[in-house]
Amino acid sequence: MLSEQIIGGFSSPVFDAQSTFRALMDAFARPGSIHAIKAGTQPPPSLSAGAAAVALTLCDNDTPLWLDAALQGAVVSGWLGFHSGAAVAATPADAHFALVADTANLIALDNFAQGTQEYPDRSTTLVLQVASLTSGEPLVLEGPGTNGMASLAPTPLPRHFIEQWKQNNARFPRGVDLVLVAPEGVACLPRTTRIGIVRA
Repeated sequence: MLSEQIIGGFSSPVFDAQSTFRALMDAFARPGSIHAIKAGTQPPPSLSAGAAAVALTLCDNDTPLWLDAALQGAVVSGWLGFHSGAAVAATPADAHFALVADTANLIALDNFAQGTQEYPDRSTTLVLQVASLTSGEPLVLEGPGTNGMASLAPTPLPRHFIEQWKQNNARFPRGVDLVLVAPEGVACLPRTTRIGIVRA
C-alpha cells in the first residue's frame, strides 16, 4: 500500500467525526445555511479536505461509494478504503454515497440510486466539491427548514441543475440529497428543498 493511502486521516477520529456529523446535521436541518468543518484531513490531491472529512464521517464498510472520473484511481480509492472501510461502487446506482470533484460535469442526478416508495432512504447522497457557496448565482430555497425562504449561491453547479432538481423534487419521497463542500464550509440540499433563481 502506498504511503499516500494511509496518511492524512482524522487526527482524532471519534471527536473529528462527531464534529463533522454535527455540522452536517445542522446543515440538513437548515438548507442554505453554511457550517464550518473544523476536522482537519490531508487527503490525496483532487479530494478536498472538507469532502474527505464528510466521507470519513458518513462512510463505512457497509456503504458503497462512487467516485467521479476526477477522483477515480488507486490513490484516492485506497485512501478512502483505508480510513473509512468503504468499497468503491461499480455504478452510480449501487452507491450509498457519491464523491464528486468535477461538479460542473456531473452525470445526471437520475443515474444515482433514487430509493423506493417503501424505502426512500435507499438513495444516494451526493457530496459535491464546489469552489464557493457564496459567489455563484443566487438560488432561492423554500421548503422544510428554510423558515419560509433561504438563499445560497454555490458555484459551480451541475449542468441544467434547476431543471434536474425540479425532477428530483417530483420523485419525492424518492430522490437524491446533496452535500455541497467548499472552503467556507458545508451546506446541504435535502430532496424536500425547492430551488429557484433570483430574478433581477
